[in-house]
Amino acid sequence: MASLISFLQQSLSKLLILVPVLVGLSIGPMSVGALYPSDPSSVDALDTSLRGQNLQNTEYVKYDLSGRDLSGADLSGSFFSVSNLQNSNLSGANFQNVIAYATRFDNADLSDANFRGADLLKSFFNGAVIDGADFSDAVLDLAQQKSLCQRASGQTFDSLQCSDVNESYVPSSEGENKFNPGVG
Repeated sequence: MASLISFLQQSLSKLLILVPVLVGLSIGPMSVGALYPSDPSSVDALDTSLRGQNLQNTEYVKYDLSGRDLSGADLSGSFFSVSNLQNSNLSGANFQNVIAYATRFDNADLSDANFRGADLLKSFFNGAVIDGADFSDAVLDLAQQKSLCQRASGQTFDSLQCSDVNESYVPSSEGENKFNPGVG
């Protein structure tokens, strides 16, 4: 009798684990839009002008926001991944503590934008207007930081720490190889 009760308990516990899995499989596959609410096809639903909007802590995965007006928008704490903000008006926008991985800011107006503490790895800023932008404590790829420093001035130059970058930067083909002395 004890072995029968033990067998029933084990069978019941396996069944309780298996039922949710079977129910989940019977529902069918989920659409990409359900997995990523920021699916690029949903961008058309956005108003073309997001000027001054509170968009804090939102997610933009593979969004095409090129040419949009996001000036003065508060995007602090948001997450961008493989998104396109080329030719967008981002002047005065708040990107503080944003993660923007592999995001294109090419030819965007970033004047007076706040990128304090932003993680901008693998992102590009070719031709972007950066007058008055604040990149304090932002994390950028060294090549992008150097590129921005070539056209930065005033507060933007200081926030990018351009004087430190230009002094300490040594291309890999020059100087002594510290990892393999004698090779260089």
